[in-house]
Formats: sequence, C-alpha cells, structure tokens
Amino acid sequence: MAQLVERCLGKAEVASSNLAQGSIIIFIKLIIIGDFKMTTYIFGHKNPDTDSICSAIAYADFKTKNGEKNILAARIGDINNETKFVLDKFDISAPKLLTDGTDKKMILVDHNQETQSINNRDKGEVVEVLDHHNINFQSAGTIPFIADAVGATATILATMYFETKTPLDKKIAGLLLSAIISDTVIFKSPTTTDKDKTMAKKLAPIAEIKDLNAFGIEMFKAKSVWGDMNSADIIEMDRKEYDMSGTKISITQVETVDYTDLVPRKKELLDELLRLKELRDMNLSVLLITDIIKEGCLLLAVGDTGKIEKAYNKKLENCEMWLDGVLSRKKQVVPLLEKVF
Repeated sequence: MAQLVERCLGKAEVASSNLAQGSIIIFIKLIIIGDFKMTTYIFGHKNPDTDSICSAIAYADFKTKNGEKNILAARIGDINNETKFVLDKFDISAPKLLTDGTDKKMILVDHNQETQSINNRDKGEVVEVLDHHNINFQSAGTIPFIADAVGATATILATMYFETKTPLDKKIAGLLLSAIISDTVIFKSPTTTDKDKTMAKKLAPIAEIKDLNAFGIEMFKAKSVWGDMNSADIIEMDRKEYDMSGTKISITQVETVDYTDLVPRKKELLDELLRLKELRDMNLSVLLITDIIKEGCLLLAVGDTGKIEKAYNKKLENCEMWLDGVLSRKKQVVPLLEKVF
C-alpha cells in the first residue's frame, strides 16, 4: 500500500505526511471511488523557448477554465531572458520545474520527440500532445494529438480559445501573442502562416499591445543580453537534439538584433560546441546565430561539417558560414540536413 501512495504522491510527500495505516486505507478508497486524481503536468521541450513556456501556462489555463481539474503547467529547463521579460511584463510566475517523468501524467506542448522531452518520459504516461513540429512520436495507446502547420503552438491555442469562446484575459492573451511573435521572428520566418498573423491581430487588443513590431524588437533585445552569459549558457539556451538516420546531432538557435555582438566570442562558442559534441557523443554540433534585422544567420559548426557544406552547397570558412535569409531551424536547417544524413 505504501508503494501505491508513493506512486501517487511522490517520495517527498510520503516521507513528510507520515500517513497512518488507517489514513492509507482511506486514501486508497478515495482512489478507487474516483475522488482523487493525479496531477497532469503540461510542459514544453528541454531548453524551453517562449512558445514552450507560454503555451504550457495557457493550455493549463484553457483546460482549467473548461472544467478539467488537477492540471499544472510545468517546465523542464531554465527560462531564457526573453521569456522572463514576457512573464514579468504580464505579471505571471514561472511554471514549476519538473525534472523526471517517472510515474507522471503528461501533456506535451511544442514538441513530441523523445530526445527533446523530459528525462524518463517512457516511465510515465503521455496523455495528449499539442504541437506544430514534425511528428516523431510513438504511443502504446490512442491519445489526442493536436498538430497544425503553423508558426507557433500558441497559434493553435489561440484558435482554440476563440473557437470555444473560452474567456481570455490580458495576461494569457499577452503570453500567446508573445509566443507567436517570438516563434515567427516577428512574422519574418518562413514558418509564418496567415493564421499566425490573424491570431496575433486578434490577441493584440486584448493584451493591450499596439505596435507588434516594436514589441517584438523589445522582446528580442531582452533576449540579446549576452554579457552575463557564459558560452555553455548560450549553447544550451535553445538547443535541440535530433536523430538523423541513427546519427545524433545538436542544433542551437539564438536570435539577436545584431549578430556581430557574438562574433568576438566565436572561439569560446566553438570550444563549447566541441565539448558538447564529445560529451554527448554526437556527429555534429551546430550554433545558429540568427539576426532578425539582417534576416539571416551565422552558422558555426564542429564535427562532420561536410554534411553542412553538402546541404547548402557552400564551403565553411574557419568553421563558419553566413546563410542569408535563413531564419527557421525547423524549416530551413533541419530538413536540409536530414536529406544528407
């Protein structure tokens, strides 16, 4: 019986509760008759960006307002400066940090691949997925899987709020709007769709944001504070791992209003990419420094860089390459690399 209680409450709660035998029996009866439900955690990917954090918070709000109970937004990594700026602006606390999926009920937002998800996800239960990325997911049973080819998970959520007429306050509207602006790079990314723009326009007056471009620049400036960050922090800021035909690669993307701010730190960034490659036993480690003003990115890479040269039909010089017009990792980098691996 103690094991059942531990599975439902967690080790820390069992240790602190000091449940008596009679209490355990009552607790089990509550489970049997359905008066107790385990918490369902909603979270985005590792090294979370603004869309991952804001979509988790918003989806928990949406479900709670529509009568679901025991729903809790969470995160599985540290919050970056841009997301912190957004949460502070709309006066919302950061979600709970979750580090292990063992015995947890989980709803995934803004990702579905296991390599980008919580540790020990396979030891818990994924009950739903809400995402806008390529699908690479397996489940033993049938679960709701909501996916759409839009620029942000927040766009899917905003659509759900409006279509169901679920109450949408300034705070949640602000989070959804911020996530759309961030993931679409102020609507400049090729992943941007008309639906992203439509939802942003509908959210803006509720969030009391008059100038979307100015607000977007303000967000990216908050993200571009590199002085207090070491090279490891920068590389881990928005890093995703991929399995390409059995080959492990890592791609980090950071957005800035001026990529030259990071050029003087090229050597230490390359050193960190190499350290990460060896530590994680990967074939290729990449950093995309995306300049939202110049609308392109500086690509730094270590490892099997010939694959990058083949993908873009262009030579790297001193481990770097400028890619004009490349703003989207999802649409302009990952698919090209998948073709050459």
